[in-house]
Amino acid sequence: MEIDPLHLTRRTFLGQTAAGLGSIALGALLQPRSMSAAPAPAGAWRGLVNPLHHAAKIKRVIYLYQAGGPSHLELFDFKPKLRAMHGQPMPESFTQGQQIAQLQGRELKCHGALYDFQRFGRSGQEICSLFPRLGGVADDVCIIRSMYTEQINHDPAHTFMNTGSIIAGRPSMGSWLLYGLGSETDELPGFIVMMSSGKGGQMQPIAARQWHSGFLPSRFQGVKFQSQGDPVHYMRNPAGVSRADQRQLVDVVNQLNRRQHDAVRDPEILTRINQYEMAFRMQTSVPGLMDLSSESARVLEDYGAQPGDGSFASNCLLARRLAERGVRFIQLYHRDWDHHDDVSHVKMKAEEVDRPTAALIRDLKERGMWDETLIIFGGEFGRTPMAQGKGRDHHIKGFSILLAGGAIKGGLTYGATDELGYAAVDKPVSVHDLHATMLHLFGVDHTRLTYRYQGRQFRLTDVHGNVLKDILA
Repeated sequence: MEIDPLHLTRRTFLGQTAAGLGSIALGALLQPRSMSAAPAPAGAWRGLVNPLHHAAKIKRVIYLYQAGGPSHLELFDFKPKLRAMHGQPMPESFTQGQQIAQLQGRELKCHGALYDFQRFGRSGQEICSLFPRLGGVADDVCIIRSMYTEQINHDPAHTFMNTGSIIAGRPSMGSWLLYGLGSETDELPGFIVMMSSGKGGQMQPIAARQWHSGFLPSRFQGVKFQSQGDPVHYMRNPAGVSRADQRQLVDVVNQLNRRQHDAVRDPEILTRINQYEMAFRMQTSVPGLMDLSSESARVLEDYGAQPGDGSFASNCLLARRLAERGVRFIQLYHRDWDHHDDVSHVKMKAEEVDRPTAALIRDLKERGMWDETLIIFGGEFGRTPMAQGKGRDHHIKGFSILLAGGAIKGGLTYGATDELGYAAVDKPVSVHDLHATMLHLFGVDHTRLTYRYQGRQFRLTDVHGNVLKDILA
């Protein structure tokens, strides 16, 4: 009996070949997804964790990703002793034998904060005076001052922050969420990424693998929306093609794809069917979503947004609109926080992000979305207490992020770095801890959300991660 190799299913392969386990191993190497024991998604995917492991506190994440390595020492972690030692040699007891990016072998001198800090709100949280509007919502945010990470260069540090692994090709955290919980909307992707840039820093590239699905089925990967012009390519039908014509075309293509899937049982064909349907629905849902002119003048003024300008402010407003429509994971990259040359450029970044970040927090509260949203504000690592000319080098031993939302204790400063801001010394928080806490808030036990791939169970937190219960409301 002759078998069409294009229609060779695993069952047929195992039943009609005699090469035994060697052929199975070869098949796993050539088509690793086909050997996965995880269920293939079909139709509307409502999540693997169903029911939830415990009661969920949130429905969505808005991740305000400040790419390039914001200096915690100029934002949220004031060190009076570092300022007092400005220009003096950095004590070797801090740096000897430590990993340093571009200052290796150079004379290391202390670099104090350029700007003053002040206490804000009833909680008295200490924040740089460049961020008065964030200071105005200080009682709503938790400042984690004791973050640390494992990768000292931008791209691998982004990969580690997004996927929990230094190995490229692992699923991103947004993809894990969609796999575990499914999406709350059928009109838009459940995981959307947008980018912006401003002034006063080197703009680092952000690779698409930061929102990729890795070894998970590709329907769980993030979708990048353009911040200016059409959010996705080919949103409009060609001239002379009506919506009815497009519907008929999608139906025919999907019928052919279903026949192919019935023959070969490839889960990626189901992804293709799902994405054709999603693209068709997005042709109606997206144009109205991206039209900020429907927002009131007061809202636009609060965010500092101008329709169509592609700014971080406009993206923050779009993030709220995406959240209203059921998008589960929204990630906004603001790309030019790289301050090797001159850390005083933080002032320009503050002008770009302070106002819209605070406006987003207030807006979510006014619209009754605060309790079900987690906001994360931070980058891939921090900046050295030592000077690099007028700037600061990459730093992984200690840095700061903000968390906010109804499930997070507001007005809390958690953890600390040492007296010079070099290393996290009190309640250190790893990237895995951040991921574990995020999943916990969604009602997911991070140790139980797994996917079998290449002979082992993988998870977002690998074999690490502890839930930060002390910061939970």
